[in-house]
Formats: sequence, structure tokens, C-alpha cells
Amino acid sequence: MPVFKRRKGSHPRLLPELDDTALGQVRRRVEACWDRGSLDTPVMALMTDVLDDAGEDWDRKAHRLRVLAGAAGRTLPRIWREHHPGNQSAVLLHAWSDLLQAEQEGAPIDLGATRESCRLAAELLPADPTPWTVYLAALRLERRPSAELSAVWREIKARDPWNREAHLQALGYLSPDECGSSSHVLDLLDSVRVMPPDAPAAGLELTALVRNHQRAMAPGGVTALGAGELWRRPDAVAVLDHAAHHWPGPGFLHHAQALADLNLLAYALIKATRPGDAATVLRATGGVATPWPWNAEDEPLASFSRHYTRARESG
Repeated sequence: MPVFKRRKGSHPRLLPELDDTALGQVRRRVEACWDRGSLDTPVMALMTDVLDDAGEDWDRKAHRLRVLAGAAGRTLPRIWREHHPGNQSAVLLHAWSDLLQAEQEGAPIDLGATRESCRLAAELLPADPTPWTVYLAALRLERRPSAELSAVWREIKARDPWNREAHLQALGYLSPDECGSSSHVLDLLDSVRVMPPDAPAAGLELTALVRNHQRAMAPGGVTALGAGELWRRPDAVAVLDHAAHHWPGPGFLHHAQALADLNLLAYALIKATRPGDAATVLRATGGVATPWPWNAEDEPLASFSRHYTRARESG
């Protein structure tokens, strides 16, 4: 399985697949199908193969499903599922596609039907936490009661305790911007203190800090002026110190979205005015950027590129 690579001289670029080259090849084929409005048998086979190839690496499977759902729109996953109703990956991709459409467009998607698709996918492959993760994301979008979230959370944790996508969905649900509060977020972060330092969800606390920073920046004015103080708190310093020391090391982060976490860390170090550490992390990305968190203040690739170019020049 691919892990992020350092490519000397690589130009800044946005790649949804990050360093997963097999996924990137399939994504481009799916996008070509989307352009012509049809889904042919060879591309259905490629999607099956790339998702099956993830095996029980549930983190990578979730990453591949999210990228393919983003590339396929709404029609192609429906066609694939109609052709292969018993294919668990086809059912899941259809559910995730509906979820993305509902998030991005506010389209009239029946998320109740989406949750039923998740239940079917869970029956087709009981060991897989991904159907429950997509189910959790649907509950989050619907603002469903926390009692429903708790039951789904138990299903996920029983199958994959440190699932990255699930923890990020839970963090969003529990945030004060959505269905929770700052104390709910702290409870979630306290519950993962025993997580291995290189687990797929290792960036959860840093994600929470960056979201807090961006929340403080959003109103502008005096509130925004004080946002930088967050990075001087002892808990934030400890998180940044640990991540800056370990994450850029070759092979330390080995999950599917390691490059996304490096982008997050580089952004946080810049906001914490630690340019030297940020440059080291930026060079470790090999120039692969992610939309978030760089899109908070500018076009994401432009924002990333400015900092990446300086990091390359200083290295």
C-alpha cells in the first residue's frame, strides 16, 4: 500500500487521492465516464478491484470510497448498484455519493434511504466499519439525536477502534457548531488519549485545535486578533511538539490520508509562528495539497503553494 513519498522538485498540486496512485488511475477513468454520462463494464470492474484491494485496511477503503464518490457524481454510483445489487462496495459508494450530494448541494436526498443502504452494506460484510461510518455521517447531516449516534458509535468502535473518518465525523457532530458543545468535544478527545500515536485518527486533537482557531478567526475584529493565543496554550504546544517531531519521519504515518494530516500540521505550525518546523513538514508533503485547512483564508492551492515554495527554498 502506498505511503506518502517525498519527491524532490515536485510542483504543488491538489490530488484527491493523495499518494494512492492506484486510486488516482481509477478516479480519472470514473471522471471520464462522468463526462460522457455512462458507466461501462471495465470501469465497474476497476472500481471493484481498487476497493477490494484495500482488504481489511478500513481506513484506506473509506478514503477510496470518498474519493470515488466525489468523482462519480450521483448517477454513476446508482448505475453500478443497479448492475450489481449484491456488491457491498457498490451499495456503499451509492450511499456515500448521496451523502456528498446532500452536503454539497442541499439536494433533496432521502437520507433515510441512505441509512437503509448502510444497513444493507453492513449485512453484506459484517466486519466492515465503513457502513456504520457513513451511517454516522448521515445522522450528523440530519442532526439526529445523540442517542442514535451512540449506538452507531459502538458498532464502529467494535470493528475499528481508531477509524479516522468515523472520529472526524464524530468530532463534527459533537462540535458547538452542530449538535454538541465544547465540553462534548473535550469528552471525545479524552476518550482517545490511549490511541497509538501513529493510528489513523492520530490527528483528531490537532483537527479540533485548528477548527477552534478558524472559529475564532471567522468573526474578524478583536476576536480574530486573539486567535493566535490558542497556539500558546500548554495543550496545543504539546500536540504541536509531538506531531512536529514524529509525523514528518519516513514511515511514521502510514495510513491512507497521512498527507492530509501533514497538510493540517503544516498549517497549524504556520499559525503558531513556527516557520522552521512548518517548512520541514511542508517538504514532507512532496507538494501534495489538500483543500482544507488552506481554504479558510484563500484559494487552497495558492495558499499552500506560497508556503511550500518558501519551504523548498529554505531547504
